[in-house]
Amino acid sequence: MDRRELLKMIVAATGAAMVGLPALVHGQAPAAGPKTAFSAADIATLDEIAETILPRTGTPGAKDAGAGAFMARFVSDCYTAEQQAAFRAGLADIDKRAGGGFVSLVAGDRTELLRGLDAEARKRVAEVSETGTAEAGEKIPHYFTMIKQLTIFSFFTSKVGATEVLKYVAVPGRYDGEVPYVPGTPAWATG
Repeated sequence: MDRRELLKMIVAATGAAMVGLPALVHGQAPAAGPKTAFSAADIATLDEIAETILPRTGTPGAKDAGAGAFMARFVSDCYTAEQQAAFRAGLADIDKRAGGGFVSLVAGDRTELLRGLDAEARKRVAEVSETGTAEAGEKIPHYFTMIKQLTIFSFFTSKVGATEVLKYVAVPGRYDGEVPYVPGTPAWATG
């Protein structure tokens, strides 16, 4: 799976363009503003949220890929000040809805909470024009859309996701136009 396919998958999964992508693609931070510092507790919460979205099963989960630390870095480096503020407010809202702390919930309650947030985010997609740019007047997607995008992006671009979940070929060999598909075969990833 190449990055373009991954970005298409993220759009399909969340219904919105990847927030912060222009800063990542062009290798420059968005308009000047304070960077958001994430505490160890914030990163642990992000890890648990990501693990609820992509749990460990027969393959590694999002926490195994270090999704929380990746999300914190991506938000700090690629999101505008407004996007960062929405993301931070979203983390606080998740903890509030969890009754004080997402990490204190049991697995079933975590899943139920995130499913509710996903439904809210999907309703809001139709009214948001955000393309990940910092255009004045654009509405910012629901914070759960941003979290879900970063979970998927961090996992499938990590070493764990690319080598242990996807079928990985570091340097593809010969071209074979007719490879028989075996049900259950993972998608391909290349370096």
